[in-house]
Amino acid sequence: MEVVKMGDFTLEKLIGPAEYGDKLGLYARVIVPPKAAVPYHQHVGDSEVYYILSGEGEYDDNGVKRMVKTGDVTWTPDGSSHGLVNTGDTELTFMALIIKS
Repeated sequence: MEVVKMGDFTLEKLIGPAEYGDKLGLYARVIVPPKAAVPYHQHVGDSEVYYILSGEGEYDDNGVKRMVKTGDVTWTPDGSSHGLVNTGDTELTFMALIIKS
């Protein structure tokens, strides 16, 4: 497992293209400290799913914001944008899956 510090959050890469092939961009556990964020970004040539394991936050789906919590799932298709801010007092942890188009 490779652990990467990306700005305010930590990405624990579990499986990637080397292990699974060309269609998998990333499968990782992401840990976002309180008041930190995964910055808003666009997906080009891939799509991404978040599965919230613990915590709560504000998810920005192409400019439409909504609250997410443990057990919620988000989907960002190719060409769309998203971001996530931890609005809670504890770590926000989720699984991230990126599949290449």
